[in-house]
This record gives sequence, structure tokens and C-alpha cells, in this order.
Amino acid sequence: MWTLSGFADEIDPDPHTQFQTLNELGIRYVEFRSAWGTNVLDLSDVQIAELKRLLAQYGIGVSAIGSPIGKVGVHDDFDEHLARFDRALWVARELESPYIRIFSFWIPDGDDPAKHRDEVLRRLSALAARVGDQDVVLAHENERKIYGDVPSRCLDIVESVGSEKLRLVWDPANFVLCDVAPFTDGFASLRPYIDYLQIKDARRAEGQVVPAGEGDGEIPETIRALRDDGFDSFFSMEPHLAYMGESGGFSGVDLFGKATRAFTGLLDAEGIAYH
Repeated sequence: MWTLSGFADEIDPDPHTQFQTLNELGIRYVEFRSAWGTNVLDLSDVQIAELKRLLAQYGIGVSAIGSPIGKVGVHDDFDEHLARFDRALWVARELESPYIRIFSFWIPDGDDPAKHRDEVLRRLSALAARVGDQDVVLAHENERKIYGDVPSRCLDIVESVGSEKLRLVWDPANFVLCDVAPFTDGFASLRPYIDYLQIKDARRAEGQVVPAGEGDGEIPETIRALRDDGFDSFFSMEPHLAYMGESGGFSGVDLFGKATRAFTGLLDAEGIAYH
């Protein structure tokens, strides 16, 4: 069965409210990005220990660390960023997360991404190598305005780095907002490397994020193909229905529930089992 997760900080900054709402929706995993209004990598050791206690209390596991690694400029200091990455590795170990979400660096407005390819690949290769034999995988998200924002460059990243420690996140809304028809233009080439999905949809004409199935993200076609080839991993709710910004998004309790029911409705319509 497929496993639902979610960015619970889209529900509320307070982890009690986050985890209680996940329980009410039947979601037993969280993609952990922030709590108490603080990014996961900036939480203290004491706060991480409290989160471990709360996760156990509510019976919730961690599907991924929703880190901001790689969400800095391609010319920003990389050594400083590596220290932040070491914190991400530590948090992943503490919270027993199998994945750390990462990005492939902001490209200056107006620049040809190809000019920055070598530096992006150098940095991502260094991140993958730094994982070493730790039991965690880096999951690259196709965020807008980074090097890997369209299918061809996502493919370039994962094939050029060539590490089993680097896989892909599939985010259909982000592709739509880059003028890509996700399933039509990218699924076949990227499928061998897709380990993880983030669920939000978008309408290209308005540039608006909408619940799954209400936009141009070709989500029904995608889930049918994944079902048919035996995919078995996480689907993480990231609705962005109230607010969307460079550091994340927000939905609130009601809209997060609406988004979850929209996606599970698609799964039910296709006869796909999930938990």
C-alpha cells in the first residue's frame, strides 16, 4: 500500500496541533519542515528531543526531513552550507527519517542555467558523498528557479551525479508553474529515479495552486502509472492553499483537510489502497 505523509507545518506552527490533525486525517507520517515557527535545522537539540517525544505520543513517523538544503544561491558560500547539511544529517538520524529533501540552488534571474551546471553538479555530488554509508537518501525537489526545475535538468542531475544516495521528488504543481505538463513531458524519463511524491496541483493559466485533480498536474494519469508499475513509497501532502512562498506554504487545518480528501478521493476512484 501507498503511505500518506504531509508537511504538517502547513496546518499550524504548534506541533501538538500538527500531529493531532494528522491523526484525525489518518496520516501516520510527517515530512518535517518546521515547528514553533522555526525551521527544522534551526531547532535546538532540546527541541528535537521534545519533538521525538511528541512523535511517539501521537504515533507518527517521519517520512522525510523537509530541509532547505540547496535552497540558496549557486554563488553563496558552500562550505557554510555544508555545515548546515551536517545538521540535516544529524536531525535525520535523530528522527529516524529515511529521506532528506534537498534542492539544486537558485539560479540568478535571467541567467542560462547551463552556465551554472558544473557548479551545481559539483555541489550535489559533494552532498551525496557526504552522506557516506548513512541510512538516508537525498530527495531532490523540482522547485521553480533552481537548476533542476524542469524534467530535462532533473534527469541531468540524477544521472550525472550517479549516486544511489540521490533520488528525485516528483512535485506536479512545481512543474506546472514552470510551464511543464508533468506526466506528458517528464514522467517516462524520470520514473526510474522517482522515490517520493509531494502532492499539490496547479493551474497553468492562473499560476494558482489548487487541490489534487483540479489543475493541470496530470495527477490521475501519474497515480495510474505508478500503480501499474508497483510503486510503493510516500505521498506527502503539501497543499499551499492559503499561502505559497520561497520558504514554504500554509493552508490551515480546514484547507489541509480539504487537500487531503481531494487526493485520497483520487486514490479511492482508482481503487488504490493506501495508509
